[in-house]
Amino acid sequence: MQTALVLEDHPETREWLTGIIRQAFLEIEVHEASSLAQARQLISRHPLDLALIDLNLPDGNGVEIISEISKSSPDTYCVVATIFDDDNYLFPALEAGAQGYLLKEQTTEEFIQNLQGIIKGEPPISPAIARKMISHFHSDITPSDKPDLSKREKEILSAIAKGLSRNEAADVLGITSNTVASHLKNIYGKLNVSNRAQATLEALRLGLVKP
Repeated sequence: MQTALVLEDHPETREWLTGIIRQAFLEIEVHEASSLAQARQLISRHPLDLALIDLNLPDGNGVEIISEISKSSPDTYCVVATIFDDDNYLFPALEAGAQGYLLKEQTTEEFIQNLQGIIKGEPPISPAIARKMISHFHSDITPSDKPDLSKREKEILSAIAKGLSRNEAADVLGITSNTVASHLKNIYGKLNVSNRAQATLEALRLGLVKP
């Protein structure tokens, strides 16, 4: 059974987010925490597949726990759930290792759909956040800023930016899933990122893929 964490200090919102996860994934155990301290205790006892994390918490910023999880448990999928859409919250969270960023203004159905996209390799990002990121990345990029990617690496980067899973990318390109994984490792190194969401954002910033 998969295991998830909801880190949210407001009881009603925490209950709402827990319900969303249970609707999005049929068999999943959900643990709840209202503070960083509680979250750390739960994380030490339960390996997590998914963490849905608020940013503004009583004892600190959710970015702290995202960074800790990304380092200690890189297979855990960290998604921000917040009311904040400004750059001061968004980009530190992504840099810390968040693989998704959802605004609480979305409907329950939209939240569920975004989370279910994880299964297909689609980073859960609210449309408003996606537009903000693309706008932010429309800065002047010189040719020297762009990494030297092989033709195959560019094809794989384009595939994951479109939301294809590793297996789907392998099928489309006529190669094995392990080959895709090997290329992804090289791509992450060249882009100086650690996950698919960061790779997609960096590719957009550098103009390696089209939004």
